[in-house]
Amino acid sequence: MTATVASEAPAVPDSTAVDFWFDPSCPWAWMTSRWVDEVAAHRNLDVTFHVMSLGLLNEDNEGFDPAVLAKLIRYTRLVTAAEQLHGQQVVKPLYDALGTRIHPGQEKDQDTVIAGALAEVGLPADFAKYADSDEYDAEMRASHDDGIGRVGQDVGTPVIAVNGTAFFGPVISPAPTGPIALTLWDGVVAAASYDGFFELKRSRTRGPQF
Repeated sequence: MTATVASEAPAVPDSTAVDFWFDPSCPWAWMTSRWVDEVAAHRNLDVTFHVMSLGLLNEDNEGFDPAVLAKLIRYTRLVTAAEQLHGQQVVKPLYDALGTRIHPGQEKDQDTVIAGALAEVGLPADFAKYADSDEYDAEMRASHDDGIGRVGQDVGTPVIAVNGTAFFGPVISPAPTGPIALTLWDGVVAAASYDGFFELKRSRTRGPQF
């Protein structure tokens, strides 16, 4: 009698842990996040989104108008409150809803952006109060400090960590799609694999292209 050998299921590739820090108002973070979404459709990524704040980053910068800083912080306060009250799973959908209105939608009125985004993700209209509340500022600052502490104070958004190694960027315009998106991703993963890699940069020659 011939013994039957059970066929082995193919091994599932290990996922790549990705942490992504964003400010909803930053167009560069938005485009990088769209690229990560593109890659995630083809690669086994375990992506966690976190807030960081351009308002907090520039709070001691005398060249920044305090009124501008106060506006910048509203979106990050809102997302932080959503995470604290409804869990991490709401962070990415709320970011998507805000960012779609802010960036490709070019909506300038923050209250309109917030109202539309809350409705899209199923949060009540009165949740908008958290955009102007300091109730979760400690948690917002902790998330910000976690991200910026990995790369230094002389950068901005986005910050991305691949298997624990963090970088500012990549800063891209427009967000790549298809094979080139995966080629760029493989390059970032390769750079992250070497602990001694710190910086690769050139001056931007174009603005955000949504």
